[in-house]
Amino acid sequence: MSDEKIFCGSGKEKFGGALVEISVCLSDLPKEHIFEYNGKKYIKLKVRKMREEKNGKTHYIEVDTWRPERGTERREQQESSGSNYQQRDTTPVQSSQQPDETDDLPF
Repeated sequence: MSDEKIFCGSGKEKFGGALVEISVCLSDLPKEHIFEYNGKKYIKLKVRKMREEKNGKTHYIEVDTWRPERGTERREQQESSGSNYQQRDTTPVQSSQQPDETDDLPF
């Protein structure tokens, strides 16, 4: 994950905040953050409110650069950072109750 923000557009709040019209510069969208799902291309964006209005714009658009960490690297990082990570017990639980033979539900 990169801490660098990638700005790609801006927006303007209208109708008392009920609508935000945005413009996105497609040329500024980095190809490494575009992904494909079910044969279509997507990119995750964040629409954020500006602290102060600038040139009539109230919002800015940035590319979501967060990437999930994979496998054990993430677990080791969480354990070393002192987080409360606990591995879930996936052992099947044996039921002490016998199924009701008169119940005709399939589950």
